[in-house]
Amino acid sequence: MPGKTSCSNRSPVRVSGFCLTFWACAPCRRTVRIGRSPISVVQLKNLLSRLLTAGLILPVLAVAAFLAPPWVWFLLVAFAEVIAAKELFSMTHGGDRIAQAIGVASTLIVSITVYCFSRDPRVLLTVLLAVPVAGMLVPLWRLGEIATAGLRQMAGVSGPLYIGVLLTTVAMLRRDLGDSGPGYVALSLTLAWFADTAAYISGSYFGKAKLYPEISPAKTRAGFLGALAGASLAALLAHFWYLPAIPVHHGLGLALVGGAMGQAGDLAESLLKRSSGMKDSGRILPGHGGLLDRLDALMIVGPIVYLYALWVPGIAAG
Repeated sequence: MPGKTSCSNRSPVRVSGFCLTFWACAPCRRTVRIGRSPISVVQLKNLLSRLLTAGLILPVLAVAAFLAPPWVWFLLVAFAEVIAAKELFSMTHGGDRIAQAIGVASTLIVSITVYCFSRDPRVLLTVLLAVPVAGMLVPLWRLGEIATAGLRQMAGVSGPLYIGVLLTTVAMLRRDLGDSGPGYVALSLTLAWFADTAAYISGSYFGKAKLYPEISPAKTRAGFLGALAGASLAALLAHFWYLPAIPVHHGLGLALVGGAMGQAGDLAESLLKRSSGMKDSGRILPGHGGLLDRLDALMIVGPIVYLYALWVPGIAAG
């Protein structure tokens, strides 16, 4: 039973087979107790919204990753990059639509270059050098407030690389790994998203000690451990279901590294949002916030899995 409450109209409800108690009166309908730990109704609704949104999006991702040609998957990734870049540059270049458009265009150019010309060092180096130079110079034209000019300048330098390079590795997994490509795409997605979901659930249920309250007050140490467990489950699922070529110990190693680094990527994006005075990067996904909020871990996990495939080609190729 929950702790003491001042309300006299409390109506505890228990669901058979699962200890779930809540108060039916409107003034007290703020917490749900599962076991001994309270979970707010807002958190519960947010979790359900996340699961519903994921249920609608996952079939599209599965078709694009497993059944469609690699270029279709790249187009989907590039579309996501455009949205994520718009969210990023809306945070760093608030109110300046021209500078935002330049940032989004730079991100797309970087992505296309990395995907289409990754084996042509001249084209690759030209774009990877030209885009940061342009990012340095744009604030001289779009000056705005001096107090934020440095942030906008560095966002213009690093933002297109942050999104345009890191996320494109998820498309390159599909293209470069032959028949194993779809499996490694699925592994990247599940490592990031299983970790994120497990972190949310374990943090809501068990979380007390904060992980990094200066950056993200909601994140807990229990959530971090839950992320590692969720990523490990994703790795085991890959080995025993759709990607048997990857050894269990390799998969678990990727899970621990990817789970931990993915949470660090989440914190890095939270730092950007907090410094910009924003809670979410956008509102495009119900229960998830912005698309960048959902891709921050994947933009770390994807490159880790791609580097694994690059340096362990025999196993990665199956």
